[in-house]
Amino acid sequence: VQLQASGGGLVQAGGSLRLFCDASGRTVSAMSWFRQAPGKEREFVAAMTWRGDRKSYADSAKGRFTISRDNRNNTVYLQMNRLKPEDTAAYYCAARRFSGFGTTSYDYDFWGQGTLVTVSS
Repeated sequence: VQLQASGGGLVQAGGSLRLFCDASGRTVSAMSWFRQAPGKEREFVAAMTWRGDRKSYADSAKGRFTISRDNRNNTVYLQMNRLKPEDTAAYYCAARRFSGFGTTSYDYDFWGQGTLVTVSS
């Protein structure tokens, strides 16, 4: 499975960004977004099953971020609204190969490169 993340950039606090993750290769059971800020560990942001019947969000993302998938292609999105400076990080998409669903990095088998999100105050 190959994952290509994009959509990061510089935005002012309160603004919005939409991240994209293009997936190709084998079928997967779940997709997720994680982020890693400088000097911090990678943390979970959001996840969904490929069918879209189950979603999960980190507390920091609830009410502001939405994970979704375009059924016409293999793109997973992360819509981020009301961004805060503490959302500044490199954002990574990840895919889980076999059945199941998880919210830790150990639950995912394939990773894309990061896309940088910078939120200015």
